[in-house]
This record gives sequence, structure tokens and C-alpha cells, in this order.
Amino acid sequence: MSTNGGFVILTEMLPFLPPSEKKIAAYIMEHPQEAISLTATELGKRSSTSGAAVIRLCKSLNLKGFQDLKLRIAGDLQKENISGYRDIEPNEDSQTIIKKMTNNSIATIKETAELLSVEELDKAVEAIRGARRIHFIGVGASSIIALDAQQKFLRINKSAYAFTDMHLAATQVANADEHDVVVGISFSGETIEVAKILELANKQNAKTISLTKYGNYKVTEQADINLYTSATREPTFRSGATSSRIAQLQVIDILFMCVASLQYEETLKYVDATKDAVDFLTSK
Repeated sequence: MSTNGGFVILTEMLPFLPPSEKKIAAYIMEHPQEAISLTATELGKRSSTSGAAVIRLCKSLNLKGFQDLKLRIAGDLQKENISGYRDIEPNEDSQTIIKKMTNNSIATIKETAELLSVEELDKAVEAIRGARRIHFIGVGASSIIALDAQQKFLRINKSAYAFTDMHLAATQVANADEHDVVVGISFSGETIEVAKILELANKQNAKTISLTKYGNYKVTEQADINLYTSATREPTFRSGATSSRIAQLQVIDILFMCVASLQYEETLKYVDATKDAVDFLTSK
């Protein structure tokens, strides 16, 4: 269980919470040091709600309970104070943009590590290890992540497919069964085509995995296993999918390395074979 990420989770989920839970979340963010020393009942009183509402909040945040939330907030308070996300401004010099983009990427990677559930990651690793075929589904910027995942898993002799054409994806998944894994990639979690492909996969009894920002969305609802990335702040050039792309690639890399580590000798053999094949193609 991660012992950080409380502020990230609260910030991301705040707009979606019902009024009483929103009041508690706001109170924790304003008085974090005090909040971690209170019981659920005491926090309910301080935030003019109730202990039951505090427990409901933890459920809404997909956490195991109030103790889980307190541990994460306490961990956040102990972390070094790093600068948050910074947006670019008109006519900025290259040096400033280098610094901002680098800091944003570092913050994204750290937050994603805090949001990844080890339990869910382990489930995803086991599903992929036992899969006959793995289907990576992404639209737009997320399709680049699907292609990256396909390239990685093909190198270790996994039957991996990446689909950017949703009609082709639907055709393939319509023939899936319990030996297949379908991974739906959507930063927003609301990409309707990805959610529908996962829904189709569920009807075929395939195992389903989602990769989205933190929260409850159309895509996460359709997945057996939920993996989360940092909720990046990219207000001006959101369509550029800069930090979000880095976060998604990070999770795919972690997933790949976990699988590779568990079949280490096999992985080395396959990676060497694929390297030799590419060298053969490019040799004179």
C-alpha cells in the first residue's frame, strides 16, 4: 500500500464528490496536520458533517478506510516540498520551458508511483502472464501508448495487438475468450469507444484492465483491474498530452518489467533473439 498521494487523490476527486464529502475533503486539504490526528467522528464534527460521511468519503476515493487516507496525507506532509505543475506562458525562452517541462514530468512520474496500487498491479501482471493474447486499445494520444505496449510485449514473445481503429478492435475482441486480456487506455477515463470495447470483452469473459487518471469513470467501471496515472495539470495545451503520455508510458514500462522479471531467463532469450533479428535486417 502506498503511503503518499493523499493530496493528489483529494484534488482529483474533489469536483465529483457529493456536498458533505466535498466539505470533508476541503477541510483535510486546508488543515492536513490536524486532520491526521483526528478520529472519523471528530473530523466529521470539525467539518460540520458526520463520521459516517468521512467513511463514505474514503469509499468514494477508492481507499481502504480512514486510516489509509491518514497514512497517505501524513506521508505527503513528510515529503520534500517540490514545485507543482507550471504551465507555459506566451513567448517564454527555451531555457524556462526546458525547466518547466522537466519539473512537470518529474512530478507526474512521482505522483503516478504513489497512485499505483501494488495489489491491482500484481493482478494485471498475473493476467498478462497467463494470457493467450493481449489487446491494447487506445484512441488519439492513447493509441501511441497502445503501440508502445504492443512493441514491448511482442519482444518477449507475447501475442500482443494494438488497435487504433475501433472497428478492427471490436472485430478482434468479439472473438476473444477467457484466455485473452484487453487493456483499455484512456487518460480521461471517459473515452466511450474504449469503454464499449471493454464492455464487449466482458461479454466474452476476457480479463479487462483499465489505464486512466484516478477516479471512477466509464472506462474504469468496465474493467476488472484498474491502474491509475497521475492527474496531470495541462490546461493550455491539454490536447498535447505531454505529462499524461509520460505517466501512461511509465505504467506500461512497470507492467512490462514486472512480467519480464517473473520470467527472467525466458525474457533474456527472447530479447536477444529479437535484437539479433533486427541486427540481421540492418546488416550489410
